[in-house]
Amino acid sequence: MYKGYKKKKGVMIQVDEKKGHLYLSSEESPRLLMVRPIDLIEFAEFAGANAEDIIIWVGKTIGKYFLEKSELAEQDLSSESLHEKKLKLLDLIEILKELGYGLITLTCKKSEIYFAVQDPLSENERDNIMAKNICILYQGLFSGILDYLDIDADGHEEHCYLRGDEACVFKYDLLIDEFDDEDIDEDQKESEGITGFLTSL
Repeated sequence: MYKGYKKKKGVMIQVDEKKGHLYLSSEESPRLLMVRPIDLIEFAEFAGANAEDIIIWVGKTIGKYFLEKSELAEQDLSSESLHEKKLKLLDLIEILKELGYGLITLTCKKSEIYFAVQDPLSENERDNIMAKNICILYQGLFSGILDYLDIDADGHEEHCYLRGDEACVFKYDLLIDEFDDEDIDEDQKESEGITGFLTSL
């Protein structure tokens, strides 16, 4: 049996009482399974040594899923410029923020892309060492999005909310292309609320 709870913009949270699953859905978007952060944290104990690889794969799958269900699925992204891909990244970040992934900002340098996440999903688990699995999920999520946009990049987490930083910051080094001067973000760090650790990038 399903129960529905209305959210903003016609989005519904549906509860499958038999399975105990939560789904986020709307008339325009497909149904999306919701997992509580604590479930992800506890998953590592169940999966053991393979947990990190599995969580990165899950994150990549989520990132690609968003794109496959968007208007981008019909486009040949391989022929688009890095400038156009950056615009698509900014649109996708807005979607992730609306879905509750935190306050995500994008900063582009000549040959790097930075994703900063304030108020991450791990916000209430700061004292739980296993909450690092949520950071791994973010890394997979951003990697999946970049892969789908045909942006060749290799990334890792540079700063972490769980270690006392203001935000989780993920740095991706571009392996082939570089941004043109018009796309390099030099002065927006303060205005977007990411201070301190980003001022020295």
